[in-house]
Amino acid sequence: MKTMKISLALFLFTISSLAAQTEWKFDKSHSNVSFSVSHMVISETEGNFGEYDGTITSDGLNPESLKIDLEIKVASIDTDNEDRDKHLRSDDFFSAEKYPEIKFVSKKMTKVGGKKYKLVGDLTMKGVTKEVELDVKFNGSVKDPWGNERMGFKLSGEVNRFDYGLKWNKLLETGGFVVGEDVEIRANIELIKKG
Repeated sequence: MKTMKISLALFLFTISSLAAQTEWKFDKSHSNVSFSVSHMVISETEGNFGEYDGTITSDGLNPESLKIDLEIKVASIDTDNEDRDKHLRSDDFFSAEKYPEIKFVSKKMTKVGGKKYKLVGDLTMKGVTKEVELDVKFNGSVKDPWGNERMGFKLSGEVNRFDYGLKWNKLLETGGFVVGEDVEIRANIELIKKG
């Protein structure tokens, strides 16, 4: 009898936990995924990825419970220069035909104070997976005029492109390289609760 009560309690707990899971989708008209990298030491080249999607869940409006499984289409890279974009899609950089997606799977979101959080997850590019840590600013939640629940985040971090096999470069006569090793990544994310 005692075993049956424990089993029933566990079953009810599992059901209530599943019911508490909130699913979200990107509001892509108010979200973006972008990057910047040093060019010839003296400037920054910026770009973005226009096509991305993923699965996002949380326990209600609790940011620390956020789980993200993000997929970015490499072919959607846009640096406002078609020749450069073709080069970035080539085997010198992303090898977009062989590795069409960049993936990020979150592991843990931890509050560090105020609106600031740390997001740890696995980033996969060009067949290489490495753990990364991103800075997150939680901009809060709101109900829009149409009754939709929304949450907003700003994510930022830095990765070394050489770690992922994106090693093309040329040495400048004055020292330094044409393209920097470290790439700053940024994402402004607005989520809408799925109905």
